[in-house]
Amino acid sequence: MKPILFAGALALAPVAALADAETYVLDSSHSQIVFSYNHLGFSTGYGMFSGFEGEIAWNEDAPAESSVEVSFPVRSMMTGWEARFEHFMSEDFFDAADDEMVTFTSTGIEVTGEDTALITGDLTLNGVTNEVVLDTQLNQAGEHPMENKPWLGFSATTTLVRSDYNVGAFAPYVSDEVEVEISVEAMPAE
Repeated sequence: MKPILFAGALALAPVAALADAETYVLDSSHSQIVFSYNHLGFSTGYGMFSGFEGEIAWNEDAPAESSVEVSFPVRSMMTGWEARFEHFMSEDFFDAADDEMVTFTSTGIEVTGEDTALITGDLTLNGVTNEVVLDTQLNQAGEHPMENKPWLGFSATTTLVRSDYNVGAFAPYVSDEVEVEISVEAMPAE
């Protein structure tokens, strides 16, 4: 398999410069972002974003020339408990409007192995943009057995620091570092 990139979390960067790139769109039903954080040393809290949309410009022959972009509403967060969700959306954290978006746009890809890469990009969260690096794994590239067309699957991880995005309330008691796991599937754009 050729080295590849993650899409997770991703509306497409300029594709004209990527002449050999093919446009893939995320399969929203099989794309998730899961985050976790330490809660006062007593437990690990989890949340998830799912059902989001994004695109990958994938150059199979030159993966480093690929790109990815995604966006989704911050209020699409799922926490498993409505009171926690409302607290996260309050002034203590996001103070999120209904239309506030989280976005990621890749700015570079460093191929690190046969099916691994480091994807650097700009993450905008809570109105703040910082550079992040996604440690990415190509899980599989091939024909989808039910859809009978090409399909891509990726996993990626990164660590975010909440206070870098002005959502660091209650740190360090609630960990400032948030672990992020991304899993996506993508199909050719039509």
